Amino acid sequence: MTSLFDQQTQASQRYKGPTSTNVAPEAITTGFIHMKLEEDTPIFTKQKVNFAPSDRITHLCVSNELLVLAMANDVLLRIDLRRPEQPETIDLSRYTSSLRVNSLFVDPLGLHVLISLSGKSGDAELLYLARKAVKPKSASKLKGHEVTAVGWNFGNESESSTGPILLGTSRGLIFETELLLEGERVFPSGLEQYWRQLPSYLPLYGVREVDGLVFDIGKGEHMPITGLEFHRVPGSDTYFVLVTTAQRLYQFCGSVGSVDEKPLLQQIFNNYLAMPEAYQDIPSNLKYSHLEFSYQGHRGPPKTFAWLTEPGIFYCKVIPSRALHGDTVLADSQLVRYPVPASGAPMSFVLSHFHALLLYPDHVVGVSLLNQEPVFEDIYSETYGKLVNIAKDPIKGTIWAFTEKAVFRYKVTQEERNVWKIYMEQGEFELAKQYCRDNPAHRDQVLVRQAGVFFKEKQYEQSALHYAETQCSFEEVALKFMQVREVEALKTFLKKKLEGLRPQDKTQVTMLVMWVLELCLNQLGELRDAGEVRSPRYQELQRHLSSFLEWPSVLECVRNNRSTVYELMASHGDKENLVKLTLVNKDYEKVVRQHLYENNYLDALEVLRTHGRKELFYQFAPTLMQAIPRQTVQVLIAQGRQLNPAKLLPALVTCEPQQASEAVRYLEFCVQQLGCRQQAVHNYLLSLYARLQPDQLMSYLVSQGQDASVVCYDIHYALRLCRELGLAEACVRLSALLGLWEAAVELALPVSVDLAKRTAQMPPSDDTELRRKLWLKIAKHVVGEQEDVGQAMRFLQESELLKIEDVLPFFPDFTTIDHFRDAICSSLQEYNQHIQDLKEEMEEATKSAEEIRDQIQNFRNRCAHVGVQDACEACGQALLLRAFYLFPCGHRLHSDCLLAELTPLLGAAERARLGDLQRQLVTMSGRDDTVSLGSASMSARDQVKAEIDDLVASECLYCGERMIRSIDKPFIDDEDYDRVMKDWE
Repeated sequence: MTSLFDQQTQASQRYKGPTSTNVAPEAITTGFIHMKLEEDTPIFTKQKVNFAPSDRITHLCVSNELLVLAMANDVLLRIDLRRPEQPETIDLSRYTSSLRVNSLFVDPLGLHVLISLSGKSGDAELLYLARKAVKPKSASKLKGHEVTAVGWNFGNESESSTGPILLGTSRGLIFETELLLEGERVFPSGLEQYWRQLPSYLPLYGVREVDGLVFDIGKGEHMPITGLEFHRVPGSDTYFVLVTTAQRLYQFCGSVGSVDEKPLLQQIFNNYLAMPEAYQDIPSNLKYSHLEFSYQGHRGPPKTFAWLTEPGIFYCKVIPSRALHGDTVLADSQLVRYPVPASGAPMSFVLSHFHALLLYPDHVVGVSLLNQEPVFEDIYSETYGKLVNIAKDPIKGTIWAFTEKAVFRYKVTQEERNVWKIYMEQGEFELAKQYCRDNPAHRDQVLVRQAGVFFKEKQYEQSALHYAETQCSFEEVALKFMQVREVEALKTFLKKKLEGLRPQDKTQVTMLVMWVLELCLNQLGELRDAGEVRSPRYQELQRHLSSFLEWPSVLECVRNNRSTVYELMASHGDKENLVKLTLVNKDYEKVVRQHLYENNYLDALEVLRTHGRKELFYQFAPTLMQAIPRQTVQVLIAQGRQLNPAKLLPALVTCEPQQASEAVRYLEFCVQQLGCRQQAVHNYLLSLYARLQPDQLMSYLVSQGQDASVVCYDIHYALRLCRELGLAEACVRLSALLGLWEAAVELALPVSVDLAKRTAQMPPSDDTELRRKLWLKIAKHVVGEQEDVGQAMRFLQESELLKIEDVLPFFPDFTTIDHFRDAICSSLQEYNQHIQDLKEEMEEATKSAEEIRDQIQNFRNRCAHVGVQDACEACGQALLLRAFYLFPCGHRLHSDCLLAELTPLLGAAERARLGDLQRQLVTMSGRDDTVSLGSASMSARDQVKAEIDDLVASECLYCGERMIRSIDKPFIDDEDYDRVMKDWE
């Protein structure tokens, strides 16, 4: 047999869906250009499978790509669609001698197949075919029960067992069983233990006891079950069961004690033994109905539910979590009417995500589940016979239809393409946006429609928010809100548009910001004019404006257009917001100027204190010092080292005399607390002291010290100022600081003799002549002007530098010697004592000179004796063998040994000089001995030798300074070292 997909033929189809994605034109265009480049592909496309059945096809079911067909010749064909070239043929003739195939059922994973057989005499049988089995097995305990519906276990994945399942029969009975393939027999495992006691009402209806029976839907009325399915609520032990008959929809829900307890679902049905079960009744003259589900996944619960009835398809959503509270799991139900009333109810149908395909004897119709409009119609030719049924793979979602002679497959292409439009027409705008996917044109149409609806319902702000997200004409939208005088909605629209702009769209940003500001300021101005500044409405508008001004894009725009924004606010007379805006923009200069313009000096000072920069203090301090000096100085002091006192001097200079005390307070803080040493600051502080607080001037001068190099003020300026103001004592100190001692003393004498005395004591003690001259000036003043001899005598006692003879010329001629007797006697005694001291010193000097002469004479007569046995200190050989040196300390060394030992200790210059002298000595001839080089009594050779002796023998090698400096160098052995050190000591 060839592959099912080797050949495909296109059937007669008509696509009834819309040919483009455009919607009816709106009053406002979306801004998108809609172009249809090619015809839309139909949602449903039929493909005929290249398959020639051996006989008339009677049944077909498919799940998880396993296709099972039953034919009239009692042959069952099982095809794995992943390997369609290897179909399996199964002969059912052994079981169908008196029975015929009534229904085929396959589990969701395609692992188990149930074949329901029935006969005219009421006989019935159920066959089970496992995935790996090639022969069906009979479930013997179900004989006599025609199975019309199967509720598969969606949690089962075993290939040899079905797990607990439910079986519905033609008489309305529901069994729970588990089919297990074991060897050659099939055991409905646990049938006899699933049910041991029938519900009390069953015998009343003539129902015999049957193993495994869990419920009777019709309670003896023989209502065939047409659909049956059960599911577990995720994450719980609660199950719900849905059962349909031709006219009723039943629902059972409840919890099980243990999933391992058998029968499993009997625990749920037991809850309905004492109470009537709930059901949905839809009158119908049909003898059949059909149950379909749409799943999220093969293991998940169903997403939607559909039930075929005579009036239409009962369609609703499935919400499993409702079963936890005992409520119905079905929600948002609707009845989907059939599109062709003349055709009546379809024979069967299948569900896709958004459509239902209805099967009629000669055609298939696709109906939208969202708006119940037909979108597809497929007419079948009589060539292939009448349509039998339609089926859907619940796992893969493929749709299969078959006639008596052919099999067809429907391909679903972009089923959700128009879902957004349907939801939009129904007013489900959020759902419509979800299904717009990534298509901005579709989303824009939805937003335009939603905004229009809000506008018609007078929800203007919501309308503005949605219009702002569209590509509609900006001018048209703004005009709409202006025509209805909805300022708030217009502001909302403008703000939302502003949020969507990019930073580089500076022109658009500026336009929108200015427009919003204008609207806000107009509203606030109207309320101010009405005297409603304190009203809640005004406060709310103010909060919105403040919040708007804090947007980053708005802040940047305002910074770039400050003058325009300030002029706009000023034109509305909104000074409060103008101040706030300048604060937000950190334009503190504007804020301060505005406060000063309104004479709000304290507010201006507070702005400087909290937000001001240094340059603003320098700029506005003069004005503030004149208006509020005390508070200004307090703020300046609080700024500490952040401000430069020298730059604040212009503000302090402008102070009136009554305000100068605050300037002094700040300058004292700078000098005393901050340690400021700027000369301008000290000069101004000194000038304020001199003019306003003279008593503080001397304390300041004393604190600065008496060293002219370290004082911070200009001494010359200070002296000139003090002279102008007549501050004599300050002038005395400043003159002394400049070294003008005589002038200082002259200035001090008119003030006080004591001051002059203190000034005379200031010069350095080693400059006796200057100090004596200063004291003479004071003495002249005391004697000559005061003519008080007694005070002059006391003055002489205080001065150590003056004698009576120094002051005698200052006394008048008529003064008698009696006044000076004591002073003259004292002076003569001092002179006598001084002469005696000099005599003693001369005698001591004479004795010292005589002792020195004696020592020199003794040294000239000193000699040293060298014996034959004496040896060289360096080489140990006899000393008299060659020329040698004898030192006063007693050390003896040969000349060559001394040179060898001493040369490493000499400096580089001395070694070079020694080498040069030695070469000169070698080259000198005997004639040179008679040539004098500058000495009449010494030859040139002797002079060279004498210079060599000075370098080599000026000091002992072992006792001299060289030896001490190089004591760490091991140039002698330990024995000699000890001997040398002993001699040295």
